[in-house]
Amino acid sequence: MTGSTESGTTPAACCDDSADPATAARPGARPDGLWTVDEHLADVLAAVGPLPAIELQLLDAQGCRLAEDVVAEGDLPPFDNSSMDGYALRTPDTVGASDAYPSVLTVVGDIAAGAGELPAVGPGQAARIMTGAPVPPGAGAVAPVEWTDGGTGTGRPADAMAAAVEGEEVRVLRPVAEAAHIRRRGSDVAAGSRVLTAGTRLGPAQLGLLAAIGRATATVRPRPRVVVLSTGSELVQPGEPVGPGQISESNSFTLTAAARDAGAIAYRVGGVPDDAARLRAVLEDQLGRADLIVTSGGVSVGAYDVVKEVFAEYGGVDFRRLRMQPGKPQGFGRIGSGPGVPLLALPGNPVSAYISFELFVRPAIRTMLGAEDVHRPVVRAHCPVALRSPAGRRQFLRGRYTASDGLVEPVGGAESHLVGALARADCLITVPEDVTELPAGSEVDVVLLGG
Repeated sequence: MTGSTESGTTPAACCDDSADPATAARPGARPDGLWTVDEHLADVLAAVGPLPAIELQLLDAQGCRLAEDVVAEGDLPPFDNSSMDGYALRTPDTVGASDAYPSVLTVVGDIAAGAGELPAVGPGQAARIMTGAPVPPGAGAVAPVEWTDGGTGTGRPADAMAAAVEGEEVRVLRPVAEAAHIRRRGSDVAAGSRVLTAGTRLGPAQLGLLAAIGRATATVRPRPRVVVLSTGSELVQPGEPVGPGQISESNSFTLTAAARDAGAIAYRVGGVPDDAARLRAVLEDQLGRADLIVTSGGVSVGAYDVVKEVFAEYGGVDFRRLRMQPGKPQGFGRIGSGPGVPLLALPGNPVSAYISFELFVRPAIRTMLGAEDVHRPVVRAHCPVALRSPAGRRQFLRGRYTASDGLVEPVGGAESHLVGALARADCLITVPEDVTELPAGSEVDVVLLGG
């Protein structure tokens, strides 16, 4: 985080791209050295794509998205079964049944869930049956035990079935409609039907469905492995004493949690001091387990920033300035051998880092997941207070959105260090690059950050 100079209170000279020879000399640089938010995002998303599909055991696939449609090979349920504890019977035997004139049926057997051999039910007969048990041949319906005397011989409604006895009879106290309380074979899922489509996120219900149709594995886009690290010699770990000029490191916690919220498997690396050899060693150690690397700090023009120095050795990281506030300095590219691992280098100020994550890193993670909903939802809302924004910058203000009223209000100021205000925000208020003032009551775009 050392040398981060992109907050609104920084002298303009500190953020002048002409002070950065690497930026000025970069091939394809914009005439003024500045990229728009949309250009930078498009550049990031063009360089990433869904991860190659793999086959995983069901619980290992939780949170992943299917890489292919899933078709059921068999029916679900696979056989007609009872939805109640009661008696399987023939419906004509219950016509006109009542408390005063019950239908008296002979019980010919018991059928538990998982039963293999089933007694046939003929005229004047019934079989005791448990919930989930297969319906026996000859039976056309199930009478819940509450509609019978439960085999007690009392003729009064029962709440449970009596113990089986030889020659047992059961009194049915009301008519039973054909197919009543029977779950028909294939009534939930028919063999050959598509039960889940490619791109579906596998949560508890979807994993349960796969198991129910007999699938032990799923072919999915794996969750990307994201390594998060913060840089800066001023950083100390939470819980450790904070000395003069030091701050408690928070970015790696914020960004790791945000990566997990986006669907990634995220690994947090503790703060790395401003030491080129140390940073280089950490990166080399982490490359083997990363599909994406996210760093914070060291992307501006500070004299002691070593991030650019180290990344320059890999030759694939481009540092640029964006037309946005906060979050003007950004870095993006690939490091490592072969095609390399995508890397996004974010500013060190906490709010800048978080907003940069939401705008650029989260869409990259969602793209790697194969998700359709890559971007946060955006709504229009009225802001009851006047807003000011620097010319030529797309400003992102923290806010609180009230859906019922269609209103949004800023939370805290525009400075990029206000983590207290950030924690109270549930959205970002967007002010376009070509707007410097908005009167109270203006309609604005609002990026919803979710729960």
